[in-house]
Amino acid sequence: MRIGIMMAEAGASNVADVAQNVADLESDGFDAVWFGQIFGVDALTVIALAGQRTSRIELGTAVVPTYPRHPFVMAQQALTVQSACGGRFTLGVGLSHHPVVEGTWGLSYERPARHMREYLSVLRPLLQEGKVAFSGALFRTNGGVQVPGAKPTPVLIAALAPTMLKIAGTLADGTITWMTGVKTIESHIVPSLTAATKAAGRSGPRVVVGLPIAVTDDADAARERAARTFVVYGQLPNYRRVLDREGVEGPKDVVIVGDEKACERQLRELASAGATDLCAAMFPAGDDARASLARTREFLKGMVGKV
Repeated sequence: MRIGIMMAEAGASNVADVAQNVADLESDGFDAVWFGQIFGVDALTVIALAGQRTSRIELGTAVVPTYPRHPFVMAQQALTVQSACGGRFTLGVGLSHHPVVEGTWGLSYERPARHMREYLSVLRPLLQEGKVAFSGALFRTNGGVQVPGAKPTPVLIAALAPTMLKIAGTLADGTITWMTGVKTIESHIVPSLTAATKAAGRSGPRVVVGLPIAVTDDADAARERAARTFVVYGQLPNYRRVLDREGVEGPKDVVIVGDEKACERQLRELASAGATDLCAAMFPAGDDARASLARTREFLKGMVGKV
């Protein structure tokens, strides 16, 4: 299982600092760095900058919402970033959530699975072949893009429900999960995705598992802190469904916490369940946030290439 870090912008005074942080993670040997796209900096822009300061590490989005960007525009941006990164960029996209799509952006969230299916039907040919001809209910696109130096770009989608996992296996290169426990990864995510991939005559889907992590000697206190920090994810329907499938109360029950030995055991359980990648969202535990994050980072650094 490859070890990647979910990049947080906290502590960075400007975009250049974020790019330097990525360079530091590459120096530490991490396999990948992932950027979310919520209400802060534009992830694709920052990754393009980080690509100029690095040479080996994979750079990806986890994830960029689809609704605000036409798939043709997304392809142009992604291929430009791919060129800037020398072929190390992976595009992760997702639907976001009903309250954001309709409440913040003022767009329709009607039939989100259809939206994603048609979106990928435009996006993926452009990323792989540089051209597309597609006519659907939502998108009718015929054309091509030419970005100098851009290699074909893999695309992952945030897929948790059966229909979305089928789309991920058929039209994408795998999935990126969030707040999804090991039991659900093993019994639902991996089998559903693998079956869809095989049915489409493809193989080897990536399963990038995003989870918060804190290495600490007080696991109970860390879980209580996680309950407060990540409370919103227990309320959003998309995540609530996988938490219910896991049979847990909330986010605190799926986070990776404990001392080094306990956290290593949890990582190995994820790898055994079929996770190909960890997208580790480090969060502080205890009174000294800086020391806590440093301990977790050092642990993850030591796990690269070992799970």
